Amino acid sequence: MAQKKILLVDDETGQRQLLAGYLTREGYAVSEAEDGEGALVVYQQLYSPVVIVDMKMPGMSGLELLGRLRELNPFVQVIVLTAFGSVETAVEAMRRGAYDYLTKPVEDLIELKLKLEKAAAQNQLIRDNQVMAERLQETFPTTELIGESPAMKKVGELITMVAPQVATVLITGPSGTGKELVARAIHALSVRAKNRLVAINCAAFPETLLEAELFGYEKGAFTGADKPKPGRFELADGGTLFLDEIGEMPPTMQVKLLRVLEDRTIERLGGVKPIPLDLRLIAATNRDLDAMVAEGRFREDLFYRLNVIRIKLPPLSERPGDILLLAARFVESASRKQGKKILGISPEAAAALTSYSWPGNVRELENVIQRALVLTRAEYLTRDDLGLPVSGGTSAGSGSVRLMADVERDHIKFCLDQLGWNLGLTAEKLGIHRNTLRGKIKDYNLTEG
Repeated sequence: MAQKKILLVDDETGQRQLLAGYLTREGYAVSEAEDGEGALVVYQQLYSPVVIVDMKMPGMSGLELLGRLRELNPFVQVIVLTAFGSVETAVEAMRRGAYDYLTKPVEDLIELKLKLEKAAAQNQLIRDNQVMAERLQETFPTTELIGESPAMKKVGELITMVAPQVATVLITGPSGTGKELVARAIHALSVRAKNRLVAINCAAFPETLLEAELFGYEKGAFTGADKPKPGRFELADGGTLFLDEIGEMPPTMQVKLLRVLEDRTIERLGGVKPIPLDLRLIAATNRDLDAMVAEGRFREDLFYRLNVIRIKLPPLSERPGDILLLAARFVESASRKQGKKILGISPEAAAALTSYSWPGNVRELENVIQRALVLTRAEYLTRDDLGLPVSGGTSAGSGSVRLMADVERDHIKFCLDQLGWNLGLTAEKLGIHRNTLRGKIKDYNLTEG
C-alpha cells in the first residue's frame, strides 16, 4: 500500500520532529521544512495533497505560504498551526482557503490524524469533481449546458456529483431547457457509459403501446405479435433508461413502474418468466409533480422513488446572462453546418435577444439562430434576421451590450496580465472554467503582452 505523502512546515525543531515521528509511525511519508522558502522548494518536488503549516515563522509568514501553495496546487488542503490565543490568525487563514487549524503545542495526536484524513478526503473529492467537470466540458463542449449563471453552474456541479452514483435522478424544468441533454451527460460520465442510454417519451405513446414498448412482448401476446420483442427496460440493462415526460405516464403504468423499481425485474407481455434488471433510471418532466401528487394525479410512492436526486433546470428568462453566450455558440455551430461565414451578432440583434422573454427557452433560441442564419446575407446577424418582436429601449440595450463586452474584455485581459497568463489561476480568479477562459481569449482576440 502506497504511503500517504505530507509536508510539515514548522521552524520549531522539537515540535516538527515530534509530529513527523508520530505521522511516520502512522504510515505517512513525511517531508519537512523549517521555513516558507524551503517549503516551496520541497513542495514542487512533492505535491502532497495535505500540508501542515505553522502560522508564525521567520521570513515568509504562514499566511503568505498558504497563498503560494495554493498557487502551485489549487487542490492542496492546508492545516495551520497557531499559538494558543492567536486563533484569529487561524480564522483568517481559513478565510483564505486553509482546511482547518490546530493550536500549538499539538497534544491531541489522534485529533491531528483525524483532521489529516478528512483533509486528504477533501482533496480527493475536489480532484474527482474537477476531473468530472472537465469531462463534462469535453463531452458537451458547445451545447445548452454551457452558461456562466449561478443556476447553470449549480446544474453542472450536480451533474458531476451524481453521475458516478447509482441513485435515481429526476430532472425538472420547462420545455426546451435541455432535460434530455442533462440525462445524456449523467450517463456519459457514469460507470455505465460503455453501455446504452435508452430513451422513451412517455407522452408519445398510448397506454397499451407504452406498456409494450417498455416491457416488450412474447410471440402471440396480442394480434400482430408474430415474434418476441425486448422492451426498453431490457435494452437498457447494464446502462441507463431515460423516461422523458414522466408526468404524462398513465396511473396504471405508474403502478407497474413502481413494481419494477421495487423488484428490479420485469415480465414481457404474454410472458411468465421474470427478467432481472441492472439499470439506472433517470426521469424528466416539465410538470409540477409535487402539485400532481397533492391532487392525486401522480402516485406519491412512485414520486418518492423517482425524486431521490432532483436537478432543476431554470428557464432561459432566469439566466439572461447566458443568452448571448448561447447565441454565440449556436451561431458558430450553425455556421459550420451550413457552410456560411457568419462573424457574429450585431449590437441591435444582441439587444433584441436579451430583451425577449424566450417562452420556448434554449430550444427556441437555437431555432431562432438557425433560421436567422438561413435568411441572412450579411456577415453579422441583424435584428431583422432574428424576426423577434420589437421592444422599447433598443439603443440603450445595444449600448449596454457594447459596454458589457468592453468591460468583460478589459477585466479578463487585466487578470491575465496580473497572473502572467497562467490560465489555471486566471480561470480560478474569474470563477469560470479554463475552457470558458480559452473561448473568451479567442472571442476577444486577446494576446499576451
